Amino acid sequence: MRAFEDTRPNRIVQRLLGDRHSLPLSIVLHLVPGALIVAAYLLIGEPFVNAIGYPVLMGWAIALCLVLIPILLGLLWLGRKHNGHISLRGVLHYTDRPVPRGKLVAMVIPLIVWMTVVGFALAPMNNFFKDFFTWLPYADEGGSATAFLDGYSYSILLTTMVICLPLTGISLPLIEELYFRGFLLPRIAHLDGWAPVVSTVLFSLYHFWSPWVFVSRVIFTFPGFWLTWRKKDIRPAIGMHVGVDAILATFGTIAVALNLI
Repeated sequence: MRAFEDTRPNRIVQRLLGDRHSLPLSIVLHLVPGALIVAAYLLIGEPFVNAIGYPVLMGWAIALCLVLIPILLGLLWLGRKHNGHISLRGVLHYTDRPVPRGKLVAMVIPLIVWMTVVGFALAPMNNFFKDFFTWLPYADEGGSATAFLDGYSYSILLTTMVICLPLTGISLPLIEELYFRGFLLPRIAHLDGWAPVVSTVLFSLYHFWSPWVFVSRVIFTFPGFWLTWRKKDIRPAIGMHVGVDAILATFGTIAVALNLI
């Protein structure tokens, strides 16, 4: 019995750290975190922020932390099992930085512009698709980008934005990229040109908390994910994703601080 208990974790580690993930395994590893985030929001995040009178944005930040931080710890655990000490070596791929810094900047800036401009341009399409998801318990937060802020005092809004900025603006999207592009994408590279397509589609589906953004999310994230796969360098995806989220969170915080919204 003890031998079975000792070998089972090793089998799990070997399967997760293998060079290839089967498509069913990859689908599970992509989508289960999204389902857990929604559950964490409904069971913990939403009741907590309602009890203290804070916006739902804080509730989603809490839910994301409750799932994504353990995922990062899980990656570190895999690294410890693999390397004998806490490390992400052998766990994450596409981390050798093959793209020179100058070329990387030349890639990331257009990606940030693309994701921002296209994201705003496709907002009407998101609103159209949202009408098909009104049955979701968290789909009634308002139709505008700032509706979730309505009805709260200045101090509560500013506190929410300041707390969420380093989380939803930097740390959490960084963890997402380490997991989805550093851990999962390289292990479906055997799908060849379909790998970045599958990664983009599954990542967009993972956002169960905003399914109405699925189509536009596929469109505005695919170039960065494709470049990461093509160049075998995780930094284009990180630069695009974290860059856009950090910029939007920063401008949102400044706008609240200056009473512009």
